[in-house]
Amino acid sequence: MADMHESRKKITITIDGRPFTTRDDDQEAAALLRLAGLDPDQYDLAKIKPNGEPKIYRDEKVIDLRDGDAFVTVRQSAPVA
Repeated sequence: MADMHESRKKITITIDGRPFTTRDDDQEAAALLRLAGLDPDQYDLAKIKPNGEPKIYRDEKVIDLRDGDAFVTVRQSAPVA
């Protein structure tokens, strides 16, 4: 019996214009930020909707990924120490 991950097709998404490939079609926003090399404590992930508006996802929000999805990162406003 084949490994389940082998049969899943690759999904390519972009984060801040950079392409990333995954086989996992549902991931937490924080995991995608880490994939892009960013700290989830400092950034949120936003998906660009067809009308051009961003939909912001918090770290623990699970996102259903589709091939070609485009995301941008949004720096969280941090209080100045």
